[in-house]
Amino acid sequence: MTQNISSLKIPILSLSLSLSLSLWLTIKMVVLKNYYTVRPAEPTPSSGICMSDCDQDKPITHAPLICFYGSLPGLSFASIIETLKISLSKALVCFYPLAGRLYWTTGNSGRVALNCNSMGARLYQADDPLDQLPLLLVQLTKFSCGGVSLGLATSHIMIDGLSLSHFISTWAKFARGEPLDVLPFLDRTLLLARDPPIPPQFNHDRFSPPPLLIGGSDNQEERSKETTVAMFHLSKTQVEKLKHMANVSRATNVQSYSRYEAVAGHLWRCTCNAREHKNNQITKLYFQVNFRNRMLPPFPQGYFGNAILRIAASSQSGELMTRPLGHASSKIREAVEMVTDDYVRSAIDLVKVQPDLTRFRTYHTVGSTQGHFYGNPNIEITSWIGLPLKNVDFGWGKEIYMGPATVAFDGKCFIFSGRDGDGSLTIAMRLQVAHMDAFKEFFYKDISDWSCSKL
Repeated sequence: MTQNISSLKIPILSLSLSLSLSLWLTIKMVVLKNYYTVRPAEPTPSSGICMSDCDQDKPITHAPLICFYGSLPGLSFASIIETLKISLSKALVCFYPLAGRLYWTTGNSGRVALNCNSMGARLYQADDPLDQLPLLLVQLTKFSCGGVSLGLATSHIMIDGLSLSHFISTWAKFARGEPLDVLPFLDRTLLLARDPPIPPQFNHDRFSPPPLLIGGSDNQEERSKETTVAMFHLSKTQVEKLKHMANVSRATNVQSYSRYEAVAGHLWRCTCNAREHKNNQITKLYFQVNFRNRMLPPFPQGYFGNAILRIAASSQSGELMTRPLGHASSKIREAVEMVTDDYVRSAIDLVKVQPDLTRFRTYHTVGSTQGHFYGNPNIEITSWIGLPLKNVDFGWGKEIYMGPATVAFDGKCFIFSGRDGDGSLTIAMRLQVAHMDAFKEFFYKDISDWSCSKL
């Protein structure tokens, strides 16, 4: 028995966003005007593409992204819609898996399969959301000020951030009348488990329940607490200061910590302080590692799918709060260095032997009460630093803002590059309401020239 996943609901593409110069744009309830099913412009292969074992443990939810564009004089909304429809149809020829549909496999194991049936993506037209899914959803919204926003939601199971950026940049190229430069590599058999799977050779603690607060028997109390989201800005100077702080006590035989390792370590420490953890509290920082170039041999350019592994750095909160920033950065470095070809293969084998993957499917959903809870005393960071997700020009200029459209749970945050490519970073962070003010104080302590806007 199979069930089409298109019957499920996904979060609305709406979020209040803080822009530079304290400019606020708020996406409120909008009126759905029309929707279009956009299919590939040419016939595409109808045979199923194998979903890799690395895809299978990704959440069923969609990952929403939103772009804002300023006033577009000389362009009608109808012409913008038409441009998006035509170029999306062209892009779906080479990225045809996104025009297919997922369905549950038999056995109640939480596993899915892909049917490349060219049923198409869904493009919504709205005046200021309503989303039901295929694998790719697009929403174009017109504002009374003359600007527009473009919201995208793509299935976590289908692609990771690098593959998403490849698709968006290709779509934008087609809209501008430019040719495709890098073909997507669609063969996901590169990440199938070994036959038979080899028993775990490493400690893959992402399959284990996350740490609980000391004194707690489960996470229900923490899960139920009210949360809020805030946006934080770090100038290039502040980023460099954090990087210096991380490296000041670094041993001479250790390679310099990157700005990501410094900023992520800083976020981890500040969260522990804001939550007033006990010194012996075990806390984990969960994050994703792109392993395309860590495999033997490295993956082909344009690999289209999930080639990321969710891992965790672990420490006692007391050590994070009392030792220099470099300690937190070193824990992150240790976790990253575990990700080798052997480690990835072992993790994929472990996915294969899981009797039920359901617990991985919904924990990203805002307000979810199912699956493991990765909030207090833990955090999860998604880094878009280095992803080519900026300057998306469909022929009417570059966006004035691009960022995540949801921040799902307590302790979840995104780090992405500033829009001007000036070395600055923006961080979207969700925390419990009771902890947010303290977090802001710790976050900017000893760093001047700060700014923060609450969502």
